Amino acid sequence: MVQGTSSDAGKSMLVAGICRVLARKKLKVAPFKPQNMALNSAVTQDGGEIGRAQAVQALAANVEPLIDFNPILLKPSSDTGAQVIVHGKAISNMQAKAYHDYKKVAMDAVIESHQRLLNTFDAIVVEGAGSPAEINLREGDIANMGFAEKVDCPVILVADIDRGGVFAQIVGTLDLLSESERNRVIGFVINKFRGDIALLTSGLDWLEAKTNKPVLGVLPYIQGLDIAAEDAIHTSQTLTETKLTVVVPVFPRISNHTDFDALRQHPNINLMYAAPDKPLPSADLIILPGSKNTRADLAHLKAQSWDQQIKKHLRFGGKVFGICGGYQMLGLNIADPLAIEDKAGSTKGLGYLPIETELTSNKLLKQNHGIFNLTGADVAVAGYEIHCGQSRIIGSEKAKSLLTLTSGTDGLIDLASNQIAGCYLHGVLDSIEVIHQLGDWCGVNLQQDQNNGSLDYKKQQIQALDILADACEQYLDFEKIEYAMGR
Repeated sequence: MVQGTSSDAGKSMLVAGICRVLARKKLKVAPFKPQNMALNSAVTQDGGEIGRAQAVQALAANVEPLIDFNPILLKPSSDTGAQVIVHGKAISNMQAKAYHDYKKVAMDAVIESHQRLLNTFDAIVVEGAGSPAEINLREGDIANMGFAEKVDCPVILVADIDRGGVFAQIVGTLDLLSESERNRVIGFVINKFRGDIALLTSGLDWLEAKTNKPVLGVLPYIQGLDIAAEDAIHTSQTLTETKLTVVVPVFPRISNHTDFDALRQHPNINLMYAAPDKPLPSADLIILPGSKNTRADLAHLKAQSWDQQIKKHLRFGGKVFGICGGYQMLGLNIADPLAIEDKAGSTKGLGYLPIETELTSNKLLKQNHGIFNLTGADVAVAGYEIHCGQSRIIGSEKAKSLLTLTSGTDGLIDLASNQIAGCYLHGVLDSIEVIHQLGDWCGVNLQQDQNNGSLDYKKQQIQALDILADACEQYLDFEKIEYAMGR
C-alpha cells in the first residue's frame, strides 16, 4: 500500500508506476483504492463508476477497469455533502457526519472487493487517501491505516520534496501513527526531486538513522509527464503559436475535467480555464464542462455574468459546446424534483438547445461508442456516460443529432446558427479526428503539418506511463518492494 504525507504527494502516480513495472514482469496486477473522493470518474467494463485515477492505474497494469478497484467513491456535491457510490453504484447523498457513521458498512464493501481481487490477481497495489496522520479522521478509518491494519498490508510512505519540508513531512507523519502502524511502514519514497542527489545524501542518511527505516528511492521531477489527474486541473502549457483558442469555465463542482486533456496537449490549441470572479477570455470556442451539481453550477455561471459573456461570444460568431452537465445547461430547463443533486426544484437553462432535462434516481453508467458528425464527416468515437439527467428534445426541427451511438442517438447541433452543440459522451474529445472537426467547425485547419499518430491521446497516456515506469525501475529498490509483497 502506498500512503502519502499529504494530498498530492504522489500516491496515484507511484501506484501507477509500480503497477506498470509489475505488469512488465508478466504479473496480473490490480490497482486498488478503498475509498476515493473525486469528481473525476470513469465507467468500468462491469457497468460501475470508479475514480479516474484507478482507471489510469488499470491502463498502467494492462487490465480493464473494474468496480472492485475502487469500492467506495465519494463525489462531493457541496462543502459538507457527497454522493456515496458503493461497488460502482450510487446509493445515496450523505452529509459528512452521516457518512462517518456509515464507515463500518463501507468497510465491509471494501473488504469484499479486496478479497475478490486477492482471488483473481497475482498482486494488488493499494493507494491511500490524503494522509494517514489526519487525527480527526482516524476513528473508523477505511482509507489508510485502518484498511492496512485490517488486511495486514505493508505500507510505503511517499512525500513530495518539491513542496519543501520533506523530512518534517515524513518524521511528523510517523510520529502521529500508532506503534503498530509505524511498524508496518517498510520505507519511504521521496518524490519530485530536482538537482544533485549528492546534496540530499546526508539528509537521507539522517532520516534512515532517525526512523530505522530505509529510503526505498528518490524519484526525480519528470518534466512534461502528463498523466490524467484525479483532482487537480492542469493549467500549465508551453505555447508558441496556436490556431484555436478554447476556454473552459471552471465550476465549483466541475467533473471529469480530463475531457479536455487531449485539447490541452494539442500543439495548435490554446486551452484556458476561466477562474471564478474573472471574465471569460476571448476565444474561438467555449466548452461548458460536466458538473456534479448542475443547477448550482448553472447558478454560479449566471452569478459570474458568464451567461451574458457567452451571449456576446455567440453574437460575434464564436462557438459553444457542452458536455454532460454543460450540455444540460445549454437547454431550456433542468428539473430536480427528487432532490438528486441538491434541493428539489427547477432551473431555467441558457436556452440555446431545444432540450428539457429531468434528474432521476437511476444514474446511467455506460461505456459507449458510435459515430460523431459535427461538420458533415463521420468519425468513429468511444467514451462513457455518467449522468442522472434524462433529456427530452422539444421540437426536433430546430436541431440535428450529433452522435449515433450503439444505444441510439446523443447530443444536438443547433440548426439555426450552427454555433451551439453538445452531448453526454465523456471522452469524445480524446479523438484527434473529433478535435479536427472542432477546428473545422470554428474555421481553423488543425490537420495541417500534424501527424495524427503522435496526437493520439491514449497513446500519449501509455507513453507517459512507460516513462514513469522507467523512472520507477531505475530509482526504486524493487527487490525490497517485491519482498514486502511476499514475492
